[in-house]
Amino acid sequence: MKKFIKNHCIAIFFIISSVFLITICLYLEKHFSQILPGTSLEQIKKSGKIRLITDNNATSYYIYQDRPMGFEYDMAKEFAKFLHVDLEVVTPGWSNIFSSLEQDKGDFIASSLTITEEREKIINFSQPYTDVQQKLIHHKLIFGIKKIKELAGKKIHVRKGTSYHARLEEIKQSGIDFEIMLYDNIPTEELIRMVAEREIKYTVADSNIALLNRRYYPDISIGLPLQEKESLGWAVRKENLSLLKKINEFLQTAEDQGLFGKIYEKYYGDIDIFDYFDLKKFHERIKTRLPKYKETIIKESNKFDFDWRMIAAVIYQESHYNPKAKSRTGVRGLMQVTLTTAMEMGIKNRLDPHQSIKAGIKYLNKMYKRFDKIEDNEQRLLFAMASYNVGYGHVRDAQALALDQGMEKDQWSSLKITLPLLTKRKYYKNTRYGYARGREPVKYVERILRYYDILKQKTQVL
Repeated sequence: MKKFIKNHCIAIFFIISSVFLITICLYLEKHFSQILPGTSLEQIKKSGKIRLITDNNATSYYIYQDRPMGFEYDMAKEFAKFLHVDLEVVTPGWSNIFSSLEQDKGDFIASSLTITEEREKIINFSQPYTDVQQKLIHHKLIFGIKKIKELAGKKIHVRKGTSYHARLEEIKQSGIDFEIMLYDNIPTEELIRMVAEREIKYTVADSNIALLNRRYYPDISIGLPLQEKESLGWAVRKENLSLLKKINEFLQTAEDQGLFGKIYEKYYGDIDIFDYFDLKKFHERIKTRLPKYKETIIKESNKFDFDWRMIAAVIYQESHYNPKAKSRTGVRGLMQVTLTTAMEMGIKNRLDPHQSIKAGIKYLNKMYKRFDKIEDNEQRLLFAMASYNVGYGHVRDAQALALDQGMEKDQWSSLKITLPLLTKRKYYKNTRYGYARGREPVKYVERILRYYDILKQKTQVL
């Protein structure tokens, strides 16, 4: 009997202990899920949102006309779609992005982050999505440094805690004596501006950032490489392996399906193409000529819901803001309209800048409306601009060629390939409108996009 009671008590003890342990586990799970809501992919999906930690700058994330933009933002938005959740953006400032991740103020970092050994000790990186190289940035009027040992005696200004800072410390430890001037939470773009305006002599930037900012500050020189090529990646907390796996799956899918290339082209397309004198002249004429026509450009653009800066870029490409401009084909005025187009759009004097702007925008809108089957408004406008340059019929021919060659006919990336084919008989002989100088509209649109990009970044001073 005693043995039975003893066994019974032991069984009861185990049952009570098990219930107690289960209760504790459930409490802890509930407690920590409230503290750390982003620690697992499952919890992200359950909450219906994923939190992006990034920096507020021209390469990662910024607001333009009340719309969020930026390479990292667009990629992160596509990742959120991939997970079927909403995207929330957290911008704690560069100095706080790692601590924000550690404190669970966000789920992952996407901020042009260089993969380094030191950082891998505290966070997990995704597979690389692109390569960059650290470059020394200086003004064009300063003689370039040819060798790293020539850094001796110089002052180099960088943001604290960046890969630039780490690399400069390595160089110093090798025995080269120079001064590192450190800044908190100041964008690399701002340091580049300071170089361009000769407030400081040297800074460091990754090659993609340097090339992009050269458009805005043509007086900078992209100089000595300070490091071998490095890779950029997204980052998660060490324990968040399920999210890391999904990020890698997304990045691979985006690469395989061309999504990454499309977004990269949007922000970094042709950044290596640089015409110093053209861009320098453009920056000058933004100040000296554009103000005369800005009010009319805004007024007429608003009628058709066009971004006035895009229209300003078109006008510069057409005439360099010269109201008396005349092309070799006889088109005239700020927007280089033909006599026939002027009559069709209801204006009498093509040389009157305000009438020219009115006619040109109205005609561009006509082209825009004819591509109503293109759902993406940005893509649609590129097709309209190409038509403004080379003619609607030739653009339609290029679309047909794209379709014949298995490409997306409503993507500008396809027309960049097929429009130039219209110069070759084997392609244009079977088209409706025949031969066209198809390389010209491609260059035309790409130059407009470069001017537009500059005008967007100068919004605060226009």
